[in-house]
Amino acid sequence: MDSVLSAGTVTISRDILKDKIKGGWAGQAIGCTFGGPTEFRFQGTFIQDYQPIPWDESSILSSFKNNPGLYDDIYMDLTFMETFEKEGLDVSSATPARAFATAKFPLWHANQMARYNILRGLLPPQSGHWLNNPHADDIDFQIEADFAGLMSPGMVNTAAEFCDRVGHIMNCGDGWYGGVYVAAMYALAFVSENVEFIAEEAFKAIPAESAFARTMQDVIRRHRENPQDWKDTWFKVQRKWSEDIGCPEGVFSSFNIDAKINCAWVLLGLLYGDGDFGKTLSVSARSGDDSDCNPAGAGGILGTIIGYKNIPDYWKKGLQAAESIPFKYTRLSLNDAYGLSFKHSLKNIDRNGGSTGGRDVQIKVQKPKPVRLEVSFEGHHPSERRPFDRQLEKEATFEFEGIGFAVNGEATSRDNNPYRFKVEMSVDGKSVETSDLPTDILVRKETLFWKYALPSGRHQIQLKVLNPFRQAKIVIRDAIFYKED
Repeated sequence: MDSVLSAGTVTISRDILKDKIKGGWAGQAIGCTFGGPTEFRFQGTFIQDYQPIPWDESSILSSFKNNPGLYDDIYMDLTFMETFEKEGLDVSSATPARAFATAKFPLWHANQMARYNILRGLLPPQSGHWLNNPHADDIDFQIEADFAGLMSPGMVNTAAEFCDRVGHIMNCGDGWYGGVYVAAMYALAFVSENVEFIAEEAFKAIPAESAFARTMQDVIRRHRENPQDWKDTWFKVQRKWSEDIGCPEGVFSSFNIDAKINCAWVLLGLLYGDGDFGKTLSVSARSGDDSDCNPAGAGGILGTIIGYKNIPDYWKKGLQAAESIPFKYTRLSLNDAYGLSFKHSLKNIDRNGGSTGGRDVQIKVQKPKPVRLEVSFEGHHPSERRPFDRQLEKEATFEFEGIGFAVNGEATSRDNNPYRFKVEMSVDGKSVETSDLPTDILVRKETLFWKYALPSGRHQIQLKVLNPFRQAKIVIRDAIFYKED
């Protein structure tokens, strides 16, 4: 076992602390940029070795300027971090929730569904709960929890508490655990250089009986058994853990944005990267699926371990020119992130029993404690994906056998003028909800309709448009149905 936890207190210089924080943010930005061209182009498969992933000195600066939406994991991080700067480390979950809900950046999946919920008064943790958010187990918080670990050096449980407040804005269950685990690895990256130890110790912050924990445990075990062949581990983990039962776009599809399988690819990169920055990014990106966010996480954690100065120059090409550029939709740049995380980390060290008064800082290292058990979509087993591919003009009715359903689709305006449909949903003849369906993409309802935890049996669903409008339309693509597991 690594000796850092038994030491109780770890001493590092302010300069090293700052350099590690810079390495974490820079590694995340580099990994995100590197994997950007492959994002979701390889679903349920990995990228072959012979296929190059382009990288040159223009990659970072070009992406910052021309593809700002690529950095959703970073601008979400920064939005949350800014609320901690304004209101202090005890900021309530409602503040970051409202901050990102009213921001002007594009969002997807659990984030967008949470935005919709929050704008209608449903605050965390209900905004991220699976009964209110069909994307609760998606990757969203996992890619946005970096800030919690970077401001909590050596303090895994403190990072988990930040994750509790922020992560339940948009996720719960495995979706929340992804953020807790990533933040725990960041926290431990300040006090250990042993990647295997960091992966295993951070694992203790997650309830062992959860599917997320069992997935990470499987990756760790298989790496220990076969530390040379990442593809063999990939195949075995993919076969056992890739089923997605939550995300309505991912069920019955090769598309997989589930937190646990994508975090497995983060961990795969870290374990099989052998401490080499380029190899770590390559393995994580080549594992496929969300292949920009996964090397971003792996690169950020490894960047924290080795520090900014030790990230090879090859991977920092163009970075310096981009560091002062505010991320689109925010006022903050990478340079701002470096400074704010350093400032927050010092406050956090002091308030958790450490000391920052001199040239060196003393960090009181925390032994990880598991967070509470949460299980999303418990008892729900996907039974059918039924295509509709039709416009909902006035009314639609469908029936199914089971305990739940989710309907994919979209509301759009033909002339780009925003319109807000109102649609009444009835289950078995009883009105259960009247939904706003905005055509504005920033405030859209990510999944149009759903209902879980119904009594097992035959159900009839009726959708009735209360305010039809000829210049806008609602398209229903398909529906996922669930039976009792």
